[in-house]
Parts: sequence; C-alpha cells; structure tokens
Amino acid sequence: CFCISYEAISSIEYGENLFLIKERLMNMQYLGIDIGKRAHEAALLDQDGNHLGKTVRFSNSHKGAEKLLDLMNEHECLPDNTLIGMEATGHYWLSIHTFLKKLGFDIIVFNPIQSDSFRNFYIRKTKTDKVDAFLIAQVIRMDVPNTSYIASEDTIKLKQLTRFRVSMVDQTSDIKRQIISCLDQVFPEYERLFSDMFGKTSRKLLLESPLPEDLLNIESTHLTKLLKEASKGRFTEEKSMLKVDEIKNLASDSFGIQIASDVFKMQIQLLIQQIELLESQIKDVESKINELLEKDDHHLTTISGIGSITAATIIGEIGDIKRFERPNQLLAFAGLDASIHQSGDFTGTNNRISKRGSPYLRRAIWQAAFVASNKDPALSEYYQSLRARGKHHGTAIGAVCRKLVNIIFAVWTNDKPYEVRHHSNKEQE
Repeated sequence: CFCISYEAISSIEYGENLFLIKERLMNMQYLGIDIGKRAHEAALLDQDGNHLGKTVRFSNSHKGAEKLLDLMNEHECLPDNTLIGMEATGHYWLSIHTFLKKLGFDIIVFNPIQSDSFRNFYIRKTKTDKVDAFLIAQVIRMDVPNTSYIASEDTIKLKQLTRFRVSMVDQTSDIKRQIISCLDQVFPEYERLFSDMFGKTSRKLLLESPLPEDLLNIESTHLTKLLKEASKGRFTEEKSMLKVDEIKNLASDSFGIQIASDVFKMQIQLLIQQIELLESQIKDVESKINELLEKDDHHLTTISGIGSITAATIIGEIGDIKRFERPNQLLAFAGLDASIHQSGDFTGTNNRISKRGSPYLRRAIWQAAFVASNKDPALSEYYQSLRARGKHHGTAIGAVCRKLVNIIFAVWTNDKPYEVRHHSNKEQE
C-alpha cells in the first residue's frame, strides 16, 4: 500500500524531470489544482475525464498539504500514474509546487490564458474554485500545455534581489523629491549652492542645518570646517571660505516661508537619514548580487552599457537563455517588440513598444541602451544616424534596445565575449 507523508519529503531528492506524457500507456489520473492566496482547490479526473470524488479545499500550509495527500492516497495517486496541473497564479503556486515536486510528481504549470481559452468552449459562464479545479485537470488531460519555466535557486535569488534593489532605488528617488519639495518652501535658493544637492557635502549640511536661520547662526569657522571634512579635502581652505560666504548671503536673502519651520527642519533631517539608511542597504544588496553573479559563467558584462547589476537583472529575469530560440522571442519577453494596431484595411504606422513583458528586464535593457548609445562605437554610430534622420530620442533608444537584445542573445548563447562590429549605413537602415 503506497502512502505519502509530509515527513517523507526530506528523504526525496528535489530534481527537474523531463518526461513525454503521450508515451505513457498506463491508466492516468489528472489532478487539477486551482491556486489561491490562502487556500487551493484540488480535483481528480480519470483517463476518460470522469470525476473521481468531490473536490478538496486545502489551506496553503503544512496541514493543508497533508489534506491534499489524503485525497491522493485515497485514489492511489503515484508519481507514475498521476499528472498534476496548476496555473501560474502570481507567486502563490510556488509552495505547493515545491512540496509536490519533492515527492517526485510531474507537474504542469501553465499560463492562465490557456485555461481561459478552454473555458470558452463551455456555454454556461460558471466560474468557481471547484469548477476551475476540474477545468485545469481537463486541460492537462486533453492536451498537455506548454509548461512555465521554473528557475534555479540562484536565479530566483538574483531575481528577488535585483527587484528589491529597484524598489529601494525608487524609494530613494521619492524621498529626494520630498526633500526638494520642503526646501522649495523654506529655502528655495538652496539649489544654487551645490551641483549635486544630495552629494556628501550638501547632505551633511542639510542634516545639520537645513534652514536659512540655522546657517546664519552657525559661526563661519565651524561651517568652513564642516565643508572641508564633508568633502574629504575637495574643498580647500580658500574654497570653503568662499562657499561659506555664498551660503551666508543666500541664507540672509532667502525668500522662503518662516512658519512651521521646526516641522520642516525635522522632516528634512529625517528624510536625509532615510536616504543614508537606504543607500547602506542598497550596498549590502549589491554585494550579495555580485557574490551570486560570480557563480554564473557569462560574458554579459563585456557588452557596452551592461554592468554587474544590469547583468544580474537580465539573468534573474530571463533565467535560461535556451528558453528562447530567436532574439525576437527575447525581445517580446522584455516587452520591447512593437505593438501593431490593425482593423480591416487600416494598419497603424505610429506603433509603440508593447510593454507586455517583464518591466524589470525592459527597464534594465533600456538603461543599458542609453549608456551604450553614448559609449559603444557601433551602437553610438547607429543612434546618431537615427537622430540625423529626424528620429526622436526615445525612438532612437528603442531601436538601440532592439540591437542590444540581439547582442545579448548572441553573447549568451554563443558563450563568447562581445566584440564591437561597425555596420555599414545600408546595414543600419
């Protein structure tokens, strides 16, 4: 008698098994799982599509997984006679997928669009968790859909870390905008003092004395010392004294509001502290990213515009380049392919990128293309040729993105460093 228990999982090695379902000649059972945030619904079908009992609702927990195993044991579901299907609903399917995979079951994870298409065959528009669970089982029984890609653990780590880093960078940018908004009210002239308002010297000054009256009350010798130390010697004695005079003059002639100044001061100082904390955390995340990236043998950083963080983002979002047969598939995955608007005899000519793929991958490639359009000899030449023909900056960068995707695909698939190749004008067109 075969029986599965949660405790047995630790003794089964986790692995990815390729299989050919259509070659199986034995009687099969099909388990469909409708994924939810806190609870899932499971339904079983036999080889002829008949329902095997009622659906079982189980929580997304160890106890819930045991409840699912009770259903599977009742119908003698074995890795050799049962195929499991589930939709890739957000990230909620990962836990139960990992649980069942460790038990050796073959699992089909597919795009919900595929089950939606199958649902349209039914006349009655009924959608419940129970119906969906049987529907998912029917999908894998009638025609095994294309499975979703399951990334390796290191790839998942890179994806998680690079996305987390993006969120922290965006938070930092948002905080800087809040500080600028405060200064525009209490000290609008401050932006003239430093080329980089959030550089180390300016940040130190804002952290200590963000208001005009604070700067006027500070002794010039103390302010001179502060500028020299904060700039780490970049401000000489003479330059510091000149900057102090400039600061004092602007502070004395400031046209900022003079009400609720204590609140504005506290807000600016706390926001500066938040920036420093976030930047420290970003460095820790980047250190971990670089540590993981060193394990991966690739040549992506040899491409102009792609540094270690961008390379990590590309690897984290794509995973395995072998998933794609052609560069155009990778382009579409990033959402950088052109969207086409057509109706009858009309075909739109002012097409934009589809933006249907990974926004993180698209952002990384776009930023890399911006750098490459200035630094890479071939891509810069291509960019300039498009601008000379009257193309808008964004349009030209988009074209560089498409070139860059081709380069990424070639470098990654061929496992060779990038070599700059100049193209003739005819090739560029």
